[in-house]
Amino acid sequence: MDGWTSKLTESLFSWSQWPSRMATRHVVIGVLLGFSFSITSTSIAVFFQRRKKEHQLQQFTPRPIELRSDEIVSGVSGLIGNTPLVRINSLSDALGVEILGKAEFLNIGGSVKDRVALQMINDAENQGLIRPYTGSRIFEGTVGSTGISIATIARARGYETTIIMPDDVAQEKVKALQALGATVERVRPASIVDKKQYVNLARQRANKFGEADSIDESDPDFKTQTSHAFHSPSDTVLVTKPSHHVEFNTTGSVSFEDDEPDQPRGFFADQFENRSNFDAHYTGTGPEIWRQTNGNLVAFIAGAGTGGTVAGVGQYLKSMNQGVFVAIADPEGSGLYNKVKHGVMFDRREAEGTKRRHQVDTVVEGIGINRLTHNIELALPILDDAFRITDAEAVAMSRYLVKHDGLFLGSSSACNLMACVKLAKQKDWRDGQQIVTILCDSGTRHYSKLWNDEYLRKAEIPIDLSIVEDLLGSPLLP
Repeated sequence: MDGWTSKLTESLFSWSQWPSRMATRHVVIGVLLGFSFSITSTSIAVFFQRRKKEHQLQQFTPRPIELRSDEIVSGVSGLIGNTPLVRINSLSDALGVEILGKAEFLNIGGSVKDRVALQMINDAENQGLIRPYTGSRIFEGTVGSTGISIATIARARGYETTIIMPDDVAQEKVKALQALGATVERVRPASIVDKKQYVNLARQRANKFGEADSIDESDPDFKTQTSHAFHSPSDTVLVTKPSHHVEFNTTGSVSFEDDEPDQPRGFFADQFENRSNFDAHYTGTGPEIWRQTNGNLVAFIAGAGTGGTVAGVGQYLKSMNQGVFVAIADPEGSGLYNKVKHGVMFDRREAEGTKRRHQVDTVVEGIGINRLTHNIELALPILDDAFRITDAEAVAMSRYLVKHDGLFLGSSSACNLMACVKLAKQKDWRDGQQIVTILCDSGTRHYSKLWNDEYLRKAEIPIDLSIVEDLLGSPLLP
């Protein structure tokens, strides 16, 4: 018994001596140092994140227009820009993210193109290309919205307008243009390589403006006279009378030799190639979105027709945060999806034996193209992905939004929101990430096509809201 007690005593004594005081002290010091280092590292990271956020906030520029109840804006130009960012409740709640739409349909001309039209006309005036109330005429080739925006601002500034457009666009756009006093010429849909394509005809009409006192709208075939036409720095065309000599100085502005101040001129706005298109969104729409989201957005999605919106907004957002994900929503028949995904401007519908009557034959209007414009080239370096949106998906989304949100939007807006849903599902985002897109125009411009059940039936496009409902409830997309 005494032996057992002795062994137990020795064991307890040995245990009390392990570990040694020195080892214990070293362990405690190590733990304290590690804990202190962790706190210090976290504090430093938080400090730099705060400094970065403060730096970004300092870079915000004042809004170009502030609309308050105690202010009076000057004419229609004051009603363009600073549109609200609206949460799409049904989609956001279903996905667990924040899908936010820039409500561009609230601009005075009813679409995002108001910004572009205003920028193009302002830049042309500042460069001395055109002058208000001189009998000058602005020419543009468009599928509708840009023409309406140009006609709206031109009427307020004292210009006449001639709009050339395909003959298959929604009738509502034609009626709006005519109500605004624009001369409207509708032509058959054609490729850009065809001299009778609507953009090419607009350029020709502008060129012909300087040849005579009157414009023969019925004669598309004539020889270009170079004695009275020149190209601006944005690749637009201005026409003067043959007796006047025009040249650019080293600053890019225009000098008119022996020019009369009140001489009427023709101006081809050329939204597809005009840098003003990009600038309108880089200096306006992009900063507005950054400010409205406090720089917290993770992605921006927009369709591309001319490419100015996605290029300008995307470039600005990337300049503020390179991590912002930028993608395009591309309708059927357009080649931009494949250009972004595979580097080749080709669509399966363009394969031999399958080509439809023109390149982008879709119910969606305003976005989709099969050539690279200057503005699209500005967008390509910052595009991270592209989403193909079918006609059936566009129709389903437009009807879904009316049913669940009371939002009556056009086809391009529906495409954009469909792409937002696909992106959220693809990335498996569900923690309130902010995805921003453009709500381009109202559904009131699309009654005869997108909202015409008979038209959709003949085009064999289904009206099926379950397309959206199934996607919202489906697992992560591959």
